[in-house]
Amino acid sequence: MARDAPYPFNDKEAEVRAATSYVPRKSSRNGAVIFNIAVFFTACAAVLGAGWAVLGRVDFGLICLMAVVALLALSSIHIALSWEKVVVLRFGKLARVVGPGLYFTIPIIEHGTIRVDQRVIATPFYAEKTLTADLVPVNIDAVLFWVVWDAEKACTEVEDYYAAVSFLAQTAMREAVGRSTVAEVALRRDQLDVEIKADIEKEAASWGVDIISVKVRDIVIPDELVEVMSLEAQADREKNARMAVASVEADLAEMLAEAARAYGDPDAALALRTMLMQYETVKKSGSAVVTVPTAVSDGFTEGAARAADRR
Repeated sequence: MARDAPYPFNDKEAEVRAATSYVPRKSSRNGAVIFNIAVFFTACAAVLGAGWAVLGRVDFGLICLMAVVALLALSSIHIALSWEKVVVLRFGKLARVVGPGLYFTIPIIEHGTIRVDQRVIATPFYAEKTLTADLVPVNIDAVLFWVVWDAEKACTEVEDYYAAVSFLAQTAMREAVGRSTVAEVALRRDQLDVEIKADIEKEAASWGVDIISVKVRDIVIPDELVEVMSLEAQADREKNARMAVASVEADLAEMLAEAARAYGDPDAALALRTMLMQYETVKKSGSAVVTVPTAVSDGFTEGAARAADRR
């Protein structure tokens, strides 16, 4: 699990860093920055041109006026990218939610507080030494896929929605693991995903956040317990194999008994079973079986009986 993490982590420090750090984004705001620079210099040029036309000169007062007008224009004209929503406050109260595209604000009176990214966000989260219902510490690595559908609630209902969702995911994972045994955690990963998602949705719904899915990537169980679970699994498989053999043996006995009745000899069933066992032994070992005629073997038996009588 540590190998897949984006940074070296250790218990609580890793969880805090995972909840408070954003994954680097591939998209860029260079276009919006260039637009703001263009607005600033356009306002400067317009003021200088008007001042030169009226006064015929450029003085310190005109330069100060140019700077003020340019800053006002810069704080009034904005661009929100296609996936962004901007929450605008007026005198500290919620005024509106704008974007994407071009939008305007009243200088000093209004200002944009937060730009909410409304794309799907993938947040990795970790939990080390989480105790299961049977008190076994396990390490779990998962990914949360979520999206902000209401920018207003994300801004006004929670201070830092990204960190809040991450910490909530970690807590929900610990609670879900604590309700299950280590065998259930290892074998019912899909059910664990569903439980964690449901726990997160209960809290995050009021924050304007929609939880898409939770995927558990890795579950690390202590090595000594892995060996015990392996032995237990081997024992279960051996038990099932023996039960299957016993069932087949019962069916085979019925078939041989039916064959013995066809021969008219009840002892033929045991003889047929002996022949089958010999065949299986020869087939597996590659050895040979020497068959002695019945008359010869009976002669050996009678000779042994006479010798015993003489004694």
